[in-house]
Amino acid sequence: MTVDKPTSGLAVLSWMPVAAMTVVAAADVVAGPGVGFLPLVSLGPAFSGLVGGWRRTALIGALALLLCVGLGLYDGLFEERRGFTAMASVAGVTGVGIAAAVMRSRREAELASVRSIAEVAQRVLLRPVPRTAGSLQATVSYTSAVAEARIGGDLYEVVASPHGIRVIVGDVQGKGLAAVETAAVVLGAFREAAHDEPDLLGLGERLERSVARELGGEKFVTAVLAEIGEDHEVVFLNYGHPAPMMVRRDGTADFPQPTAYALPLGLSAHGLEGPKPYRVSFAPGEQLLLYTDGVSEARDAGGSFYPLGDRADLLKEPDADRALQGLREDLVRHAAGPLHDDAAMLLLRYHGHVKGKSVPIE
Repeated sequence: MTVDKPTSGLAVLSWMPVAAMTVVAAADVVAGPGVGFLPLVSLGPAFSGLVGGWRRTALIGALALLLCVGLGLYDGLFEERRGFTAMASVAGVTGVGIAAAVMRSRREAELASVRSIAEVAQRVLLRPVPRTAGSLQATVSYTSAVAEARIGGDLYEVVASPHGIRVIVGDVQGKGLAAVETAAVVLGAFREAAHDEPDLLGLGERLERSVARELGGEKFVTAVLAEIGEDHEVVFLNYGHPAPMMVRRDGTADFPQPTAYALPLGLSAHGLEGPKPYRVSFAPGEQLLLYTDGVSEARDAGGSFYPLGDRADLLKEPDADRALQGLREDLVRHAAGPLHDDAAMLLLRYHGHVKGKSVPIE
C-alpha cells in the first residue's frame, strides 16, 4: 500500500501541538521547577494555530491552560508570580493562534474560490479538443509551470472546418494572467477564422492582423498552424515555433522544418515577410505531435535538453491518452522536478481506412 505523502505530512503536523505539550510536561516533571519549562506549554496552541482551525486551536489552548495550572500547582509556582506569568503567556499565544487560524481559513476559502474560477476559465479558454475529427484522433496534455495553476500561456485548438481539420499550438510571451489574456485573444481569432478562410495562408494572415491589432506590438506569440485534408498530407505554417514531430508507421520520428523561418505572431510591424506554407506527407497509421518549447527545452540536472525524438517509441501505446500521459511523465522525470515553463502537447493520430479496415498505430 502506498502512503500519500501530503496526507501523511498533514497528519504529523496535526499531532505536533499535543506532542509538544507532552514533551514539555515530561521535561518539567523530570527537571523540576528550577529550570522554567512551564512557559513552553504555549508551543501547543502556537503549533495548532499554524495547522488547525480556530476551534481546534481554542481547544488546544484550553488544554494548555489546564496543563499549565496542573504543572504550576505541582511545582508550587503559584506561590510566586511565575505560575501566573506562564498562564498569561499561554493565554496570549492561544489568542494569537486563534487569530492566525481564522485568517488562514479565510485565505484558504479565497484560494478555493480562485481555483474554481480558474477551472471555469480553463473550460472556456482551453476547452477539450474533439476526440475524433474526420479520420483523426486527438488528445492533449497541458502542464502549467505555475504551482497549482490549471492554465498558463500555452494554447491549442482543433477545429473541423469545411476546408479540413485545422489545428493551432502556440506559446505566448510571458506568464501569468497577462499571458492567459493574450492566449484568449489568439484562440478567439483562430476559432472564427478557421471556419471562414479557404486556405491556411489566409488564415495565418488574418490571425496575424487580429493579434497585432489586439496586442499593439507589446507581446508576441510563437505558433504553428496545421491543416489536414483528405490527400494524405498536412500543411504547416510556422510562426517561429518548434517544428512538429512526425512519427511514421515504422516508429521513426522526423521534425519537418519550414523552408524559411518567420517572426512570431504580433510582430508584423517589423515589415518582414511572413511564413510560407509547406507540405508533409501524413498517411493512415502515422502520428503528429505538436508541442511548445516547455517540452523541447526542458533540461535535466546536467543541463541537457529533453530528447523528444528519442522518446517516439513511447507513443506506440495503442491508447492515445495513455501514450501522451507516458510521454508527459517521462518529461517530468527528465526535468527531475517541476517544469520551468508551461508544456503543452497535442497528439493527432491518423486512423484512416484502407479497403474497409482501420489502420492501427504499430
